[in-house]
Amino acid sequence: MDLSATMNIEPYDWPSIGVSLLCGLIIGLERQLRGKPVGIRTSALIVLGTYVFIASSNHVSNEVSDPSRIIGQVITGIGFLGAGVMLARDGMVIGVTSAATIWALASVGVCIAVGNIFSAIKLSFVVVAVLVGVDLLEDYSQALTRGVHMRYRNWRTRNGSGNNGGGSNSNSPQDHPR
Repeated sequence: MDLSATMNIEPYDWPSIGVSLLCGLIIGLERQLRGKPVGIRTSALIVLGTYVFIASSNHVSNEVSDPSRIIGQVITGIGFLGAGVMLARDGMVIGVTSAATIWALASVGVCIAVGNIFSAIKLSFVVVAVLVGVDLLEDYSQALTRGVHMRYRNWRTRNGSGNNGGGSNSNSPQDHPR
């Protein structure tokens, strides 16, 4: 049995699969460390799945099919996945940032599938910078915690959740609204 034939996964390639898993790890690690519902496994699978769908559509592309339509369908499907992590409790919607992160993960997968591997890695770090950076800014500045974030903190305090939780991988009321 020929090893190269065994390892052949055309139309996909191992470096792109590796980068998909790496990008999912980069973003998912931040979410996992904060106890958010979209951790390392979920993030890696979203990026990898998106890569596989887009690479497959590029492979079967002909006069009848249009790969850009597949990208649109992936975005729609990812929207449903993101909606699944959002919850509404007592008039508060939580998990919106996790849903947006899922959307960003899919966009990274699209970048990999169209051949922009290094851009995908850089974008993964940008996503983490936004997730961590804005949180640090909110902790540093009271002006950024007005509105819905202040109402959420008051709701969390009123319901006995106290601290920011962490460690749990659920989207419970003690989790941060992001």
